[in-house]
Formats: sequence, structure tokens, C-alpha cells
Amino acid sequence: MTRPTRRPTPSRAVGALAGASRRSALAALATAALAAFALAPRPAAAQAFPSKPIRLIVPFTPGGVTDTSGRVVADSLGKRLGQQVVVDNRPGASGNIGTQAGAAAEPDGYTLVLAFDGTMVINPHVFAKVPFDTLRDFAPVGKIGDAALILVAHPGLAAKTLKDVIALSKTQPGGLPYGTSGTGGTPHIAGELLNQRVGAKLQHIPYKGGGQAMTDVMGGSIPLVYTAVAGAYPHVKAGKMTAIAVSSAQRVKSLPEVPTFAEAGVPDFEVNSWVGLLAPARTPRPVIDRLNAELNAVLNDPEVRERLAGLGITATPGTPQAFGDEMKRDLERYGPVVKAAGIKIE
Repeated sequence: MTRPTRRPTPSRAVGALAGASRRSALAALATAALAAFALAPRPAAAQAFPSKPIRLIVPFTPGGVTDTSGRVVADSLGKRLGQQVVVDNRPGASGNIGTQAGAAAEPDGYTLVLAFDGTMVINPHVFAKVPFDTLRDFAPVGKIGDAALILVAHPGLAAKTLKDVIALSKTQPGGLPYGTSGTGGTPHIAGELLNQRVGAKLQHIPYKGGGQAMTDVMGGSIPLVYTAVAGAYPHVKAGKMTAIAVSSAQRVKSLPEVPTFAEAGVPDFEVNSWVGLLAPARTPRPVIDRLNAELNAVLNDPEVRERLAGLGITATPGTPQAFGDEMKRDLERYGPVVKAAGIKIE
């Protein structure tokens, strides 16, 4: 005898359908969640660096040599990174304001600071207080280059060599005046270092910019000016100023006939202005390494090197460590010079 087929009760049928519906719904939700995750933007840390424009804080007004060097590098660096590097000028307090803004920025590689030796290694000694710590608040990315300095004189000055200048300065009751772009700048420090090293008596005359100081030398108002080679070069070539010596380690290509301070009788005398790139402290190491690699590639580009040379800057690609070590050495070297000279800016 064949038993009749057992049919599910209505309640069991409904339960089975409900279970299938739940499984289908969960599967659909899981698929939708995976699709949404795939389409959703990743957090910045998970994306390839850089994924957006980078800001380069230049702590000076537009148009100067430091600003222009930053723009030369920013343009080429942006092309290599595939993202624009936007220059943000933040002038004030001899570079302290913009540099502080960089120190306070998010340490993600999207804010960089154009570092200048005057701001980073001299300001901490000449200002009663600076709003950043050079070594603690920044991660070095790399050095851009060195700008050689030169001591030049009015053509009518009897002293034509560095030895003559030093000897003449010692005969002047108030010292032999020399102009610079301002108190506490690298040229000022170089002049004070010369006084301390060889007993010269050079009297510092600060100007609001090197241009006016050079004008006064050519006009005969002051006998000497310590300035960047790039600014003095055309006047030396025109015979309006006499080149005494350059304070770089090697002679400069634009003025090969001008001796270095060491060649002129002051050994181991090297004082350059330099520029470089810094990131806020705690910026991830892979980001620093990427920025350094691209910066070095930019600085090895012949066109970039030529443009920097036109500003009086010799490109010096290198490692973040080497740049950081140089900043530390200069910070330690200039402290005693500033203290002995009594240089202070309130």
C-alpha cells in the first residue's frame, strides 16, 4: 500500500521561505558592501603619495632670490610627483612666521617649508625667542644648494686685497664700515666671524636689503659690502665695484679670477647661505624618502641647475641625514659668533 506524499504544513513552508529570504538578503547586503568598499575613497595614508597638491611655505616675500629658488624647485618637483607644488608666501619676522606655520602643519608630506640658513641656524641665536625648534620640529627632506657670498669694495678704496682690507680696518678708530642686507643675516655673521678670526675691525652697517647697500658702496657712502655673488656680479663686471674675496670653499664659476678667503690668507673660512626643504617632524619616512629622491632628480636636471646658477646657487643634491647634520653643525658654529658679537633682535 502506497503512502500518500506528505505535504509541508503552511507554517513550515513559510519558515523555509523566510530562511531563504534572509540568506538572499544577507548575500545581497554583503555584495553591496563589497562594491561600496571598492568604490569608496581610501584614507590618505593608504593612497600612493602624493594624491593631492603639496604646499610649499616660503617664509619671505615674492621676488627675492630665496623665493625664486623655491619656485624653480617647486615647478620641477611638481612635474615629477604628478601633483602641483603650490608656493605659499608667509613673510615676517625674518622668516620666523612662515617657518612656524610649517612646524605646526600636519606631518603628512603635504606641507613643506623652504629652509633658509638665516632663519634656521642664525635666528635661534639672535632673537630672544623663536617660535620653533630647528632640530626638534622639522624633518629634513634635502638641501637645494649653496649661495656663495662675496666681499666687494668701492673702486676708489685703497685696499684691493683681503689682507689690505684687514690691515686698513685696524687703522680706523671706529672700524672700517661694511654694509649687509640686515642685522643677523649670513653676511653680517660672516663679517663678525672675520673680526673674531683675524682681529679685523669691520663696523657693521645694516640695510633693509642688499640692493641699497650695494648702491651706497657704488656711490661712495660706505667702502664695503658683504653680499651674495649673484647680486654683486654685474657691478663687478661693469667695474663699479672691486671684488675682494668669496667665502665659499671653491672659486665661483661666474668670477673665477676672485680668490676665496682661504686663498687670500684666512684658512678654513667658509660661510655660505643655503636653502633646502623641510617637512614637519614625524612625517612618515617613506614620504621623506620619496620627496628626497625626486628632489635630487630635480637638482641633477641640467636646466634646473642652470636656473639656480643664475641665482648664484650651486645645486647640492644629497641625503636628508646630510642636510640635517649640516644644520646642526651650523647651529652650533654660529652660536658663539653671535654671542661674542652681541647681536640681538627683539
